[in-house]
Amino acid sequence: MSLAESVRTAGSLQLRVLGAAAGGGSPQWNCRCEVCRLLWTNDPRVTPRTQSSIAASVDGENWALINCAPEVLNQIQKTPALQPSWGDRHTPIRSVLVTNADVDHIGGLLNLRESSPFRLLATPLIQDVLAQNPIFDVLNPEFVEREPIALGETFTLLEGLEARLFAVPGKTALYLEGDTVEIGGESESTVGVEFVHGDQRAYYIPGCAAMTPALASRLDGADLVLFDGTLWRDDEMIEAGVGVKTGARMGHMSMSGDDGSIAAFADLDVARRVFVHINNTNPVLIEGSKARLAAENAGWEIAFDGMELDC
Repeated sequence: MSLAESVRTAGSLQLRVLGAAAGGGSPQWNCRCEVCRLLWTNDPRVTPRTQSSIAASVDGENWALINCAPEVLNQIQKTPALQPSWGDRHTPIRSVLVTNADVDHIGGLLNLRESSPFRLLATPLIQDVLAQNPIFDVLNPEFVEREPIALGETFTLLEGLEARLFAVPGKTALYLEGDTVEIGGESESTVGVEFVHGDQRAYYIPGCAAMTPALASRLDGADLVLFDGTLWRDDEMIEAGVGVKTGARMGHMSMSGDDGSIAAFADLDVARRVFVHINNTNPVLIEGSKARLAAENAGWEIAFDGMELDC
């Protein structure tokens, strides 16, 4: 049986949102913005969210993590499918793929240091970032195989599930910024993931600075897109009094506005569209808010920890 035939006969693509929040989580440990204040007081209109990560499988037994949040241990504890199920040491996590070098996407790797084998996948540039920081040497090379993945290359994420990485407009991680910061460049520093499973097409893009014609063409006709939902409006953090940067400066599209993601997707044929990587200041996190209703009326779902998405 050919690889293509084996992919078609495998089960459906299963995606699990492990963490739906942007960097800092929701509530953020030191924040009292409107959403965080509601969360600290256990208001039923809001739900806590950990930092951005998803898991993928086609058989429910073998899983890949896409991004590895600092809360990965908590996420595993809340996801039975990711927990050890036999022997003295076991994990169903076969590979970990990271889409950029942001702390909220690589910090959890330090928690996976207990000598269980898995593949660590990233672009050559991100692999170099990890290699240059000796703290990641806690990942024993006898167990953790680091594999550089070229943009556009079809690779095996799990048995029966292939994927491709592609550059999206973004920027380098905050701690890697120099005196001059390029915003919106397309390189190995910020990538999206295309899951290839038979005739199914799904995408995970937790960070994106702009919608380009090439990206729109790629996403058109997709079964599922999980897309950067960091901010509702570009100056949101400044208006909330909790930051000094716009969303554009941080390398993120806003949801609303003429240049926002809702408008950018309006004419695209995407069967299911889900916002992920949502900042704690974003009013869509409040059920019943005007922003939440506007997003839902435009056909968008708001991701939450534990959300199950099967294609």
